[in-house]
Amino acid sequence: MSEISLKTVSRKIAKRSAKKIRTQGLVPGVFYSEGKEAIHIAAEPRALKPIVYTAHKKIFDLYIDESDKPVQCVLKDTVFDPVSDILIHFDLFGITAGKAMSVEVPIILKGQAIGIRDGGVLQHTLHKVKIHCLPSDMPDSFEVEISDLTIGKSVHLKDIAREGIHFELSPESVIVSVLHPRLVKEEETKPEGEAKEGEEAAVPENKEKEKKED
Repeated sequence: MSEISLKTVSRKIAKRSAKKIRTQGLVPGVFYSEGKEAIHIAAEPRALKPIVYTAHKKIFDLYIDESDKPVQCVLKDTVFDPVSDILIHFDLFGITAGKAMSVEVPIILKGQAIGIRDGGVLQHTLHKVKIHCLPSDMPDSFEVEISDLTIGKSVHLKDIAREGIHFELSPESVIVSVLHPRLVKEEETKPEGEAKEGEEAAVPENKEKEKKED
C-alpha cells in the first residue's frame, strides 16, 4: 500500500460532460493503463492536492467508485485554467510491478552555490527529466546539491546517474550551472541575428533563394 491514496468516481462521456462535472465541484480526469481501455474519472480538488501540488513524483493508490482493490499509478499530466490557474483536468497512468515505465521526475536544487556569492549567475536549465525504470526504482525526485558549485562549473545528468535508471536525454545534458556575469551580460546584449562563435550567420530565405537562382 502507498502512503497516498486517491478516491475517484467513474464518469460517462457525453457532450459538455466535463463542464458538468466541474459545476459539481469535481475535477475530470482519465486513467490510462497499458493494454486496457481508458477510464474517465473525477475527483475532489482537495483529494488531488498531495498529488498535483508537490515538487515530487509520487506513486499512489487509486480507488475508482467503491472498489476496495486499489491500482497503483502516477500522475501523468495536468491542465490548468490559463486565467484562474485552477486545475481543470488530470491524467493518471497505472503501473505494473516488475515492468519498466517511462515517467518525468522533477529535479530539485539544494543549497546555495558558492559561485553566486562570488558574483556568478545561477542558470537552472533542466527542471525535470524523463526516465525509464522499474516502479520500484522510481525516485520521488532528483535532489542536486549545489553548495560547492563555483563560477564556470556545471552539474550534468551523468552526475546524478543511478543504477536501474535510464535517462532519455544525453548524460551530458546540463542541469544547472553558475555563469560569469560578463558572459550573461554579453548574451543579453548580443544583437539579434548575430551568429555565435563557430556558427555561420543566418541568411534570409529570400537572399538564399536569390543566390541559388544566380
